[in-house]
Amino acid sequence: MNTAFLLTGGNLGNRLKNLEQTAALINQKCGAVKQVSSVYQTAAWGNTDQPDFYNQAIALHTLLQPDNLMQALLEIENISGRTRSFKMAPRIIDIDVLLMNNLVYSSSHITIPHPHLAERRFALTPLAEIAGEIIHPVFNKTINQLLIECKDELPVHKISTDK
Repeated sequence: MNTAFLLTGGNLGNRLKNLEQTAALINQKCGAVKQVSSVYQTAAWGNTDQPDFYNQAIALHTLLQPDNLMQALLEIENISGRTRSFKMAPRIIDIDVLLMNNLVYSSSHITIPHPHLAERRFALTPLAEIAGEIIHPVFNKTINQLLIECKDELPVHKISTDK
């Protein structure tokens, strides 16, 4: 059994509903969702002229290997209505594999750990909530340590999801 940590996010449509539906699809198609973080709001990173993103980290137990997991996640994005118009475009949903086991892996489809994880507060913050003591296999530091050292200054705010 593999343990993968994912980041879901989006900035179009009903962002909370999209995150909920994505977690349900991941649970259905990829393995057992074991934990989800709170939802965090962040200004867009990179291409900043677009709506704020909602992001959430997910801990997943899966039998899938990295390339098959990425393929399944891309299918979930497509099912959810994701279109790819240009790099860092607004999107209904985006799913990234941040970490998987203690794996350092690269193929034409996926790189694990995510190559920009340590640079992005919007990914580290929700991940630290559910896996703060996990050791990054390249930097040999905990997620909590990477978050403290992160130079990204974009504010990340936990939002209330009370219905």
